Amino acid sequence: MALAKGGLKDALRRYFGFESFKGNQEKIIKHILSGKDTFVIMPTGGGKSLCYQLPALLSEGCALIVSPLIALMKNQVDLIRSYSSMDNVAHFLNSTLSKVQIRKVKTDLASGKTKLLYVAPETLTKQENLDLFREMNISFIAVDEAHCISEWGHDFRPEYRRLREMIDEINPKLPIIALTATATPKVQSDIVKNLGLRHPGIFISSFNRPNLYYEIRPKRKKDQTNRDIVRFIHQHKGKSGIIYSLNRKTTEELAGMLMANNIKAVAYHAGLDASTRAKRQDMFLNEEVDVIVATIAFGMGIDKPDVRFVIHYNIPKSLENYYQETGRAGRDGLEGICVCFYSHKDIQKLEHLMRDKPLSEREMGAQLINEIVAYAESAVCRRKMILHYFGEKYEQDDCGQCDNCRYPKEKIEVKNRVVIVLKAIRALDERFAIDYVVNVLCGKNNPQINTFKHDKLAVFGSGKEHDAHFWSSLIRQMMLEGLIEKDIEEYGLLKITDKGSRFLKKPYSIKFALNHQFDEDQADEEGADAAAPASADPVLFDLLKELRKQVAKEKNLPPFVIFLENSLEDMATHYPTTLEELERIQGVSKGKALRYGKKFIQLIARYVEENDIEKPDDFVMKSVVNKSGLKVFIIQNIDKRIPLETIAKNKDLTMPDLLDEMETIVASGTRLNVDYCIDEELDDYAQDEIIDYFKGCETSSLQAAREELTEGDYTVEQLKLMRIKFLSEYGN
Repeated sequence: MALAKGGLKDALRRYFGFESFKGNQEKIIKHILSGKDTFVIMPTGGGKSLCYQLPALLSEGCALIVSPLIALMKNQVDLIRSYSSMDNVAHFLNSTLSKVQIRKVKTDLASGKTKLLYVAPETLTKQENLDLFREMNISFIAVDEAHCISEWGHDFRPEYRRLREMIDEINPKLPIIALTATATPKVQSDIVKNLGLRHPGIFISSFNRPNLYYEIRPKRKKDQTNRDIVRFIHQHKGKSGIIYSLNRKTTEELAGMLMANNIKAVAYHAGLDASTRAKRQDMFLNEEVDVIVATIAFGMGIDKPDVRFVIHYNIPKSLENYYQETGRAGRDGLEGICVCFYSHKDIQKLEHLMRDKPLSEREMGAQLINEIVAYAESAVCRRKMILHYFGEKYEQDDCGQCDNCRYPKEKIEVKNRVVIVLKAIRALDERFAIDYVVNVLCGKNNPQINTFKHDKLAVFGSGKEHDAHFWSSLIRQMMLEGLIEKDIEEYGLLKITDKGSRFLKKPYSIKFALNHQFDEDQADEEGADAAAPASADPVLFDLLKELRKQVAKEKNLPPFVIFLENSLEDMATHYPTTLEELERIQGVSKGKALRYGKKFIQLIARYVEENDIEKPDDFVMKSVVNKSGLKVFIIQNIDKRIPLETIAKNKDLTMPDLLDEMETIVASGTRLNVDYCIDEELDDYAQDEIIDYFKGCETSSLQAAREELTEGDYTVEQLKLMRIKFLSEYGN
C-alpha cells in the first residue's frame, strides 16, 4: 500500500495516538506492507502487536492473526476496539462463541469492515472455516507466539506444526509475519523452516531488558521461604507482582498465606473455571489485588505495564520460560525485580515430571533443565548468560543489575583446566554434548563410554580432582568467553571455536568465578547453622549467637536448646525488645521467653538504641495452615503412640516435614514423649551415646553429629528423633 511521505507516522498517530515508533517497528511495518514474509523477535514490552495491527488497519482486506490462547483473544480485540470508533474493526473466532455470535462475525467479515480476525490454530483445522477464509480477501497472516511451532521452544503446541499446510489451503501466496518474544537460535531456524517463510526479513531486537534486576536465592524450608516472600512483598508494599509456582495446590496455599499476612492476593491456575480465571485476571489488572500467584497458565501476553516484581517459587523448566515469565516485570521501562528461589529438590521434581514422556522429549527436557541449572548456579553476570542463550553477545563485564554483579564471587585461575576441557573435546572429535564430556573428564564409566572405548583415551579421568558441577560450570563459562560453542543444528554438541584453537596453541592466564552456594554438601540439611539470611541484621545475629553461647554455658546446656538458629535470625530481623514481642518470634513460646528471654531482649534494646535503628512495622508471619490445629493433632497422636508414618500420612506431610514440626513443638516449650518410636530404632547403648553427644556439642548440625558418631552409622532421621527427645527432656 502506498503512503504519502510521513504517512506511517501520521497513521500511527491517527490510529493509536503515538508520536513515534519504537525500535524496529517502522522497518517491520514497511516490510510487511510490501507483501514480504517477515520474522520478528521482540522481547516483551517492545511493541510486537503494533507490528501487525497497524499494517492490518492500512491494508486492503482482513488480516488473520493466529494466537495460541483463547483467553487472550478477547483482551486483544477489546484493545484494538478501544483505539477505534467501530467495534467491528476486530473480531475473534473460536470455540467460545455461540452460533448467533459466529453469524455476527461472519456478517462483519463479509461487509469488509473487519480488519483483524483473531483465530486459534484449532479454528483453522475446521474445513468450513478454511472455505470461508479462502473466499475472503485476506491481507496477510500473522502468527503470534511463533515459538509454539518448535519442540525446542518453551511452549510447544503440536497444532502449530500444521499451520503451513492450512495456510497453503487458504492461499499459498499470502505474506506471513511470524512474531515471538523469545527464541533461541535453534528455535528461530525451526520457525523459519516449519512456516516455510520465503526469504523473510528477519528483525531481531535486543533481548536485553536493562531495567530488570535478576536474583537467584537458595530455597530453604517451606516456612522460611514463605517468610522471605512475605517480607519481600511488605518491602514493596502496594506494588504489583506475580508469583509463579509449578502446581495448582501451591498457588492456592501461597495466596492464602499472603492474604493471612495482609497482602491482597489471589491464586490463578488452569483448574479454575473460565469465569473465575477471567475475574481474577481483571482484579489484578484493575489493581483490586496486588499479587497474583499463578501457574504458567497465567500471563502469556498479559498487558500490565507496571508489574514491579516477578517471583519464581520454583525454578522454571527452561531458561526460555524464565525469560518469558520475568519479561512481565517492568514493561513500562521502570523498576522490575526478578527473584527466583532455587533448590536441587525442585530440579528433581522437574525430572520426575518427565519420566513418562517419550525418549526424545525426555532428552530435550533434560538439556533444557541443564541450561536453567547452569544459569541458577552460575557466578557470572546473569544478563550475560541470558543474552548468550538467545545468541546475543553482551559486551559489558558487569551489568550492575543482577546479584552476581552486585555481589561478585572470587575469581580463580583456570588456564590449565581450560586446556584439559579443550583437549577432551578435541579427543572426542567434537561429537558430544556437555554431560558426556564431563563424564569423560571425571572418569565416569557408562555403557556409551565403554562402547565407544572412550575410557581408553588419555583424557579419560583427566579432571578427576574436581566434581561434575565444577566442570559443567567451567564449560559454560568457556562458552560465554567464545572458546567453545554448541552446534545449533546438532543441538548441544560442543565445538572448539577459532579462539579456542588459538588458546590451545598458546594458553594464557584466564580467571573465572565459580559459585558454590548451591552445592549439595554445603546445604546443611536443616539449615540450622547456615549464615543469617540477608534480611537479618548480621551484626546483631552474631551478638545473639554469642549471648546464646554464654547462657548455654551457665545452664550447662548445648546452645541450640536455648534458642534454635532460625529464632535468632528472626530476632535479628524484627528486633523484639519486650517479652511480649519475643513470644511472636518463631520457635519462642511464653515459657521459653520467660525462662531465657530477658538477657536477649535487653541486648536487642541496647543495640537498637546505640545504632539508632528504626524497628520494622509489627510483622508477624501468619501461616494459612492451622498450625495450632496441626500442633494439637501431632501432640494427641504421639500421646496415643500412633506410628509417625501414619501421623505424617494423615496430614499429607513427608517424614522430614513431620519431624520439623515436632522439633518446633519441643523447641518452643512443649514436651513430646517419642520413646515408643526410638525404642524400635535404637538400643539403650546407642541412645545414651547420642544423648551424651548432644550434651556436649556446640552445634545443632545433624551432619556434624553423623561425622562425630561414626561407629553407630546413624541415619539423619534417627538423630533427629533423638534431638527431639533431648530438647524435650533437657530444654523443657
